[in-house]
Amino acid sequence: MNHHTQIRQLAIAVYTVNRHAKTAPNNKELYDLKKRALQKLLRTGEAKKLGLHFVDNPKFSKQHSTTLVQCLDFLFHMVPEKEDFRTLPHLGHQNHSSRNPQERMSLRVAKELLYDFIGTKPKNNHSKQRTPKPKTNRKMANSKDFRSSYLDG
Repeated sequence: MNHHTQIRQLAIAVYTVNRHAKTAPNNKELYDLKKRALQKLLRTGEAKKLGLHFVDNPKFSKQHSTTLVQCLDFLFHMVPEKEDFRTLPHLGHQNHSSRNPQERMSLRVAKELLYDFIGTKPKNNHSKQRTPKPKTNRKMANSKDFRSSYLDG
C-alpha cells in the first residue's frame, strides 16, 4: 500500500470514528482517539489546520470556536489550542455545503488502524463475548403457603 493510500485509510478511519462518536452513548474514548490521531497527522504534516469555525449549537448558549483540520479531502473539527486563536484565521460559521466523502469502514477496523497509528492500545478492551452467569434457583419466600385462587379455579 502506498503512502497516499495509507493516509487516506487513516482519514477514513478518523471519519468513521467521528461518525460513530456523534451517536454513541459513551463517546469519550472515540473522541479521544480522533483527537490523538488528528494531532499525530498534524505533527507529521499529513493534515493541516485551516482556520476556526463558530460552533453551530453551543452548550449553555456560550459561543465558542473549533479548529478546522484538513486531511486529504476530509475536513474535521477539533478543540482549538490557545495558539490557534493567534495564528489561524477565523472563518465564521460553518459552510454546510461542503461535505466529507461518503466512505464506509467498520468501527472495529477504524479503531484498530488508529490505535496502530498512534502507537497505543485501547484503554478498556470490552470483549463482545461475555461468559453467561450461571442461573440460580430463587425460591419465593413463603411459596409453600401461597395459593393462587385465580389459577386454581
